[in-house]
Amino acid sequence: MSRDKASTMDAELQKVFGPPVPELYEAAAGPDASPALARALELRSFLALTEEQVARVRDRVHTDMEPDRDMGDLSADKLRADAQWLEAALEARDSYRVALEELLRTMPPPGRLARPVRMAQLRTTATLPPSVAPAPQRAGAARAHRP
Repeated sequence: MSRDKASTMDAELQKVFGPPVPELYEAAAGPDASPALARALELRSFLALTEEQVARVRDRVHTDMEPDRDMGDLSADKLRADAQWLEAALEARDSYRVALEELLRTMPPPGRLARPVRMAQLRTTATLPPSVAPAPQRAGAARAHRP
């Protein structure tokens, strides 16, 4: 599971939230968990998973390219597919890192609840200009039926 695997942002999470990552997952499961912590850990889990994918492809390419491997085993098509997979995994990793960094940068400091933003309610008043004629007294009233 990705919560058990390390990620490149674990030190930053610990710096922001305090406890090590395993303890943060325990805190996030509690009733007083902050939404920011839950979201940060979700992004961290995605990041750890994509970093694992990057490492798998990298290791596979390194194994395929070892000097003692038979040159007849090399496949340009396989290497192209690995390059595409690696590119996709690196792009996902970078996106998760940026999203997590942005979340950590913009969230309120730990231990301080975000205060709701108080919006001023604007009121408008309008007066009709004197040239506007008043509506007839029975305007919009239903007509009585006549026999």
